[in-house]
Amino acid sequence: MAIATTNSILLLPEVQSVLERLHTLADTGDEVIIQQFLASGADWNSTSSEQKATVFQSALLPISRDVGRFLYGVARSISAQRIVEFGTSYGVSTIYFAAALHDVGGGLIIGSELECSKVQKATEHLREAGLSQYAEIRMGDALQTLRDTGGMIDLLFLDGWKDLYLDVLHLLLGSLRSGCVVIADDLNIALEELTPYLEYVRNPDNGFVSVELAIDDGIEYSVKL
Repeated sequence: MAIATTNSILLLPEVQSVLERLHTLADTGDEVIIQQFLASGADWNSTSSEQKATVFQSALLPISRDVGRFLYGVARSISAQRIVEFGTSYGVSTIYFAAALHDVGGGLIIGSELECSKVQKATEHLREAGLSQYAEIRMGDALQTLRDTGGMIDLLFLDGWKDLYLDVLHLLLGSLRSGCVVIADDLNIALEELTPYLEYVRNPDNGFVSVELAIDDGIEYSVKL
């Protein structure tokens, strides 16, 4: 009887078990936290990043399973070596990226997270999945912690507070190599907040070719020319 083999660490039981547990936890718990915030009557637009982080410190707010597989596939297909992630939360997307780095022979994903308890959780989850060596999660304001990425970036993933996408992109523009892929999540649930970002990456004068992809809550897929 032939023994099944895999060319991806992503498919190993120890990695899948971590991811499935986190996806299920988000499926069952995040909506309650979101509804509690909405019921409080708080104004999202006037709530600071620090206040949002505190309110949602127990919410995973992760990418979906489909988006995770998509991110893994993109990172692996371009043989990414240096990935930067705005908005790490509990580390779900980080695990998908770290698996891709493992499978292409190495590299580093630099994550960013404002809430210290989430940094601890993400670190634990990466260790549990056996992928810690491929990740560095920086705690604090991403506009400060991502100022030095230590080299040119192959892939940038934007999944933090939506009104900061364009600020983070501007911060990192000089470190995006030609051909760098920039992926922005949640177009369909935060279109108003993301309009300035979308107008920027969709303007050819700014050096990107960009297209919206109908995956989960909507993704903007851009390539630095």
